[in-house]
Amino acid sequence: MPYAGDLSPTDAYRRVADGDAVLVDVRTAAEWSYVGVPDLSGIGRELVRIEWVSFPDGARNPAFLEQLEAEGVGQDTHVLFLCRSGVRSVAAAEAATAAGWANAYNITDGFEGPTDAAGHRGTSAGWKAAGLPWRQG
Repeated sequence: MPYAGDLSPTDAYRRVADGDAVLVDVRTAAEWSYVGVPDLSGIGRELVRIEWVSFPDGARNPAFLEQLEAEGVGQDTHVLFLCRSGVRSVAAAEAATAAGWANAYNITDGFEGPTDAAGHRGTSAGWKAAGLPWRQG
């Protein structure tokens, strides 16, 4: 595995609540606005939002690593990446690791998880399905 590892949404939330890690949501601004975001206010923590790719063209954000540093996420920080279903967050964890972050993790199943039999997300796995706090954009 070319990054520190995978964490379940529940384990990731626990690590952030313990003050051991920073949660970075790598989805697009459209997803943050229309689908929702993790709500860390109840544990006194802030969510970091940095797009891995942009909407609507899907182009990779060439300034991703610089923006991560600008947000104060140092290379010694345990950084937990979250996307919709756990694909972009793997790419972000791999890129961060290659750039020197030794503790870059992927959150499995992301914010919404895979689609269910009816083609809907957020019902079987992921941050929302785990009952973790979230709010609309």
